Amino acid sequence: MVTTPSPPVPSGRSLLRARRALTRAGRSLVRAGRSLLRAGTVLVALTVLLVALAPPWVARAAEPVPPRPPRPPGAGIPAPGAHYAWPLAPVPAVTGPFRAPTFRYGRGHRGADLAGAPGQPVLVARDGVVVHAGPVAGRGVVSVDHPDGLRSTYEPVTAAVATGARVASGDPVGVLEPGHGGCPVAACLRWGGRRDRLDHLDPLVLLRPPRMRLLPWDGAPP
Repeated sequence: MVTTPSPPVPSGRSLLRARRALTRAGRSLVRAGRSLLRAGTVLVALTVLLVALAPPWVARAAEPVPPRPPRPPGAGIPAPGAHYAWPLAPVPAVTGPFRAPTFRYGRGHRGADLAGAPGQPVLVARDGVVVHAGPVAGRGVVSVDHPDGLRSTYEPVTAAVATGARVASGDPVGVLEPGHGGCPVAACLRWGGRRDRLDHLDPLVLLRPPRMRLLPWDGAPP
């Protein structure tokens, strides 16, 4: 009969050392878990802080832009010789004409109010680049820079374009919102134009062809 030797029985010291090693390993795992938890908490806090401090254009860039409304028939066709077209189709009634201020910071009506309907497509009056599309003082505003150096503005509008977009004359840039103060109908579009930040002009003048002035000629060659 063959007998197999029994495995050696670990001594008490060996068991104690193994127990201490397991304890140290467990403590290391606990410390690693706590470090990961602290790192995760810091990361979440930094993310919340960055979102809170982000400039408004970052938040707008993340928001989806609504689809553009369909382009009405005949939109973007200016009068013969003119470069700008009506921003609403069909041709709207003027409910509030432009009134220039007596001085740059004086009171006036820096735009023309045009009668429309809530949800009606708002059309860009000429080719250009969108330089703003979003809320200003709680009102939706779209601003477009044009090749002649003018800037046209449209409000109150729910924008359907993003800043930096290139638009062609008659392209819808959004839809008209109700709530324009002093509007005698369901919705009015405030259409404005300016050469710089304070030099506002009557946008209805842009619908006319440029005037030619003939200078007197005395017969002498220039």
